[in-house]
Amino acid sequence: MRKLQKSVLAVILMTVIVLGLPAAVYADENDAEKLKKQSYETPADTDSLTGWPAGPKVYAKAAVIMDMDSGAILYAKNADEKLYPASITKLLTALVAVENSDFTDEVLFTDDSISFLQYDDAHIGMRPGEIINMKDALHALLLASANEVAYAIAENVGSKLGGGYTAFIDKMNERSTELGCTGSHWTNANGLHNENHYTTAHDMALIASEVSKHQELLGIMQTMNYTIGATNLVDENRTFQQHHKMLWEGNSNYYEYCIGGKTGYTDDAGTTLVTMADNGQMRLAAVVLYDYGTDAYVDTRAMFDYTYGNFSKISLMKEEKPKQIEEFTDPEAYVVLPPGVEYKDLEMEITVQDEKEGTGRVTYFYQNQNVGSTDVTLTPEYIESATGYTTRLQISGASEAGDDVRENGGIPMWGKVLLCAGAACVILAVILTLILVRIRRRRKQRRMRRRRQQIKEMRGRGGKRRRYTGRRRG
Repeated sequence: MRKLQKSVLAVILMTVIVLGLPAAVYADENDAEKLKKQSYETPADTDSLTGWPAGPKVYAKAAVIMDMDSGAILYAKNADEKLYPASITKLLTALVAVENSDFTDEVLFTDDSISFLQYDDAHIGMRPGEIINMKDALHALLLASANEVAYAIAENVGSKLGGGYTAFIDKMNERSTELGCTGSHWTNANGLHNENHYTTAHDMALIASEVSKHQELLGIMQTMNYTIGATNLVDENRTFQQHHKMLWEGNSNYYEYCIGGKTGYTDDAGTTLVTMADNGQMRLAAVVLYDYGTDAYVDTRAMFDYTYGNFSKISLMKEEKPKQIEEFTDPEAYVVLPPGVEYKDLEMEITVQDEKEGTGRVTYFYQNQNVGSTDVTLTPEYIESATGYTTRLQISGASEAGDDVRENGGIPMWGKVLLCAGAACVILAVILTLILVRIRRRRKQRRMRRRRQQIKEMRGRGGKRRRYTGRRRG
């Protein structure tokens, strides 16, 4: 009887599972569609700006369009939300690598650079002990998105930095901060999922802008096919293709102004995509995070078309120069504005970079939206008001005992006190010398007057004229 009950229960359980699975799958798919639709209906943050053209709806959870030369943000949707980047991480990996190595450097593959791979991770089949050069490695990194190559690059460049793989990751975080990234943290060189490995759409646009300054990296990203020849361990060639479909001429996603970019995907990150474009007027970086498959390309194209169709550069040289600025470092400095928004509508923020050199950076805002920034030389008056630094000689009050206080010229306070005391002594000595000279002169004049008087008296008495010795007889 118990056996029969168990059999019946087992049949019922299996029936529930079998019948429940399609419902569960359908529920998951239905939820995903709801989330996708909800994301699509979420308006861009820039749509709330008065007089700003309404941006396109995009499926991506976060998206941004940035002018790569001025830093102007022209379209933003959750641009500062922290999300997982997946393989677009490799743009930062490539940047750190190219800034700290040469194309001819050897890249050695260790067991650590390969053993972590899962069956579905992107790779090109490198083996422990195999060696390729950095040029080949960077092509495999940016075109094939090879995860073991990313690890090997980090290991080898990290060794040059003095600390191996960890040193490279530290350099990624350091470089990211230097570029102005405020919402990123990097734990690996390939972008495989880690809860502490995240970025923002805005931060990725900053990284893409810096990558675009390296022609060697742009050249790699524009390569459609690449072959790594035989190595020390493998006699066969390895050939791989470009993954970014906006570079595939003839493809439905091809975009004529695209000059580079990087794709990414993990289950946790969704589809991520960074794309750089140049239409001859503006160089743009488009970033979408947590997007859906080929929708990432549709979203990116919509953002590019929106930006190129609604914005233009406004030369700062043709506008009234702020009184705080002596000159713009770049004679082609500009802001990016849509029709209806004028230069006089902007506010500015000045950052002093070097008070002694008088250099700084000015960023212009329209309703708190960055519309461009550029390097400037600041007036001495502004430098003094903003930092207290001045080129004029000043004697300030004494500091607290024991402090080696340094003023603008870099001289400690005690040194300035000694200099002032020395100067005072010199002045006092000069004054005393002048007084002594004057006293001697007056004494000499008095003696001369007495002599002339004595001679005059002798002549009046008819006495013989004799030489006056200045001595009195007793």
